[in-house]
Amino acid sequence: MKMLLAACLLLGVWTTSAGAIDLAELAPCKPAAARYCDHSGGMTWDNLMRCGATLAAQSWRIGSSCREVLRKYGQL
Repeated sequence: MKMLLAACLLLGVWTTSAGAIDLAELAPCKPAAARYCDHSGGMTWDNLMRCGATLAAQSWRIGSSCREVLRKYGQL
């Protein structure tokens, strides 16, 4: 039981720290996301993925640094 709890705690810490790094890497897309994405659902991963798809569809309108981020995460 202790091993399972430790594994869950470790997984939680790992995903939290990975999420913070990923959000920081998305900074080049913030202006484009503010312009083209729906904000009604908040900042959930589902909404971020939908926003990535929206930005990929509008890729000719966004900056090259944001396109690089979209390529890195498999949206382009």
